[in-house]
Amino acid sequence: MTQVGEGHGTAADEAGPVMTFGVPTVGEILAERYQLEEHVNNDSAGRQVWRGIDVILRRPVAVVLRHPGGESAAEMLQAAVDASRVIHPNLVGVYDAIDEGQRAYVVREWVDGEALRELVTQEGPLDPARATAIAHSIADALAAVHATGMVHGNVHPGTTLIGDDGRVVLADARADSSDSTESDVRSVGGILYYALTGHWPQAEIGRTSSLPDAMRDGNGTIANPRQIRAGVPAYLDDLTMDLLDKRVAAPEADALAAELARLDAAEEEYEDVGPLRFTQGTSAEPVRSTRKIVLGIGALAVIAVLGLIFGIRAISNSGSDEPTGTTQAGTGTQTGQNGGADPANPGNGTQNEAAPKKLALTADMVRIVDPPTGDRTDEGEAKFTVDDDNDTAWRTSGFKESKFYNKPGMGLLINLGSPHAISDVRVEASSPGVAMTLCTGTTDPGDSSQGDEQVVKTYKQLSTGDSDDSDGAPAPPPQCGKGEIKKTTGTNTVIPVGESQKYQYLMVFITELPRDNDGNYRVEISKVEVWGN
Repeated sequence: MTQVGEGHGTAADEAGPVMTFGVPTVGEILAERYQLEEHVNNDSAGRQVWRGIDVILRRPVAVVLRHPGGESAAEMLQAAVDASRVIHPNLVGVYDAIDEGQRAYVVREWVDGEALRELVTQEGPLDPARATAIAHSIADALAAVHATGMVHGNVHPGTTLIGDDGRVVLADARADSSDSTESDVRSVGGILYYALTGHWPQAEIGRTSSLPDAMRDGNGTIANPRQIRAGVPAYLDDLTMDLLDKRVAAPEADALAAELARLDAAEEEYEDVGPLRFTQGTSAEPVRSTRKIVLGIGALAVIAVLGLIFGIRAISNSGSDEPTGTTQAGTGTQTGQNGGADPANPGNGTQNEAAPKKLALTADMVRIVDPPTGDRTDEGEAKFTVDDDNDTAWRTSGFKESKFYNKPGMGLLINLGSPHAISDVRVEASSPGVAMTLCTGTTDPGDSSQGDEQVVKTYKQLSTGDSDDSDGAPAPPPQCGKGEIKKTTGTNTVIPVGESQKYQYLMVFITELPRDNDGNYRVEISKVEVWGN
């Protein structure tokens, strides 16, 4: 397993600096005690990680070695000394810290298992109960660290180790002046988000990583875990997003640990855990998040308006012999005596109430749309966007300008085979700064230059806002590519649909490209997913 070096600002899966002097070798004994057995990995901070044996106590150890030593290794050694003061079952034990001048090394506990980063990469996102248990262990460890007045500063999927025996431990403390107890706590939200989605919220945590960024919409707003995958309980979703939202006051680590312990003990029965109960100090008053209060007030306002509307409608229809059920605008579903939204019949919910799922897409369901002035040289690459292989992608041609000067844009046309209710479309690109939108039409006129021209002329852009005509009526949808289109701020983008009607034909349409390393403008689209029912 990777024992260290996958924290913030590192890339443990890439080759680190090559040591040219004082290079350790297999069988060498350091400090007349620690025998090096196997080189595990290098990291970009200039350290080698070895599995070793304490020849005196006959136990396995991890040796984190840096060359040269001296001032360049002072931070690593000081962090190890600080960490050795805290003994906790969820913290990796630190045994020794030695500076030999030419090289320095830290000797710590060896954990048989793997990092959370590797676990999620290999097995995919974790189930909510397991994600909660891992976050609970990390919060417990941080509570112990913070109780001593220290900060960990490197809570990350690469420093969260899961032992073969099920033990969860936090390793590799590496705090600097920009770290705080609050940033530690918010990183627990990042651990939850990564465990539930396989994505790391870079901007919200405040440090870059080689892990894939969180899914975001066109405005850069992070997508909730429930928007990315089905089955995430609403309570756990709210807790994760509150920890990542800097507008919401972060709890102390011990309060977060207590809350996660309550949720962890509830296992699958999340609906019974009640409201958020971050209890600070000895106060018995619950601390409710600002975001939830605002949402609650908004929900009450919506309920009041709906009540007024339905009340007026009920009065106006009181003389009718028709049933009193009503139809929700745009849904075609009934409420009331026989409607699925009737509180007395909770099991008869509408299709739109079901959790969205990823719709299966195959190569014959997608194609490139490149209007007549395009050369259509990349038309065979559409299949790479739906093959679940991140090493393949649709790569656009290179252009001298960011905007397509000789055509409105180009896109990926998706034929779902039959109409579906769509919640969102998710796009993974090689870089941010892509102006893209989602369009829809009623047919595919054919994979040809003439067909592409017809698509661009007839497809309409899905609504990007609540713009109205001067008379107050909703504005008609603009022609594809002609409405407001914002640039993406990350490489993973969620394009929400949120419409009650169903769609068979969708097109991810690109109108502006980011600059590539060679000075030309292009982008690679490695993955497109459609979520709905």
